[in-house]
Amino acid sequence: MVAPPDNDVLWARALHLTHRDGSPALQGVSLGVREGEILAVSGPRGSGKTTLLRCLSGQLAAGRGEVWFNSVPVHTMTPLHRERLRRDRFGWIDPAPVLVPELNVWENTALPLMLRGIGRRRAKTAALEWLERLDVGDVTRRRPHELRQTQRQRVCIARALAPTPTVLFADEPTAPLHRADRAHVLRTLTTAARSHGITVVLATHDPDTAALADRTVSLLDGRRVKTVHLPPVPESEGRAACSLSV
Repeated sequence: MVAPPDNDVLWARALHLTHRDGSPALQGVSLGVREGEILAVSGPRGSGKTTLLRCLSGQLAAGRGEVWFNSVPVHTMTPLHRERLRRDRFGWIDPAPVLVPELNVWENTALPLMLRGIGRRRAKTAALEWLERLDVGDVTRRRPHELRQTQRQRVCIARALAPTPTVLFADEPTAPLHRADRAHVLRTLTTAARSHGITVVLATHDPDTAALADRTVSLLDGRRVKTVHLPPVPESEGRAACSLSV
């Protein structure tokens, strides 16, 4: 087993994973992510973007292949150690906002900090700061059911950024937002990541979103390809066609 390059905070080699129905999800994907880099994983729906992010973050164990984080083999970790890694070093943003319904907005945002052992007052201060940056500072005492969909997603992004994770995995993070909101939220996310030295792995099928990254890796049918040209995503988030060069 050969360790990855020292400047790669994340490194994957020959990842293979098969869906339960026997169809391939990943077919030999390899990549490296440098510290502080914003990497876009691009491709049409069903290309394997989410599966790749879940393998890199330790949520899924690949059938074959290796995943390394800071030269530590994630693929040999026990489920408990992978869970601790996700809690302490990783952040995650889903395409659909998921919040704890019993907690208000600032409590939801502060939750990852408190789970790391940070005191309630300090966690609340950090949470309020990020909620202000994402333009939801006026709803901090509301419960999730009182928010609009776009507000809930902003809260989820603030929650992921508040602990300043080493790596932030963002799976179509602006999918629930209107096009007018996407650019602002993405600028906030990328600016915050750069200013705090957070490495970002961003899955997207939107070329405008991918353009904000330092580098793009393209997937099609679970394989890396050289290019995938995607048309602009319509407001209705309709199905996108693509042309590629393998």
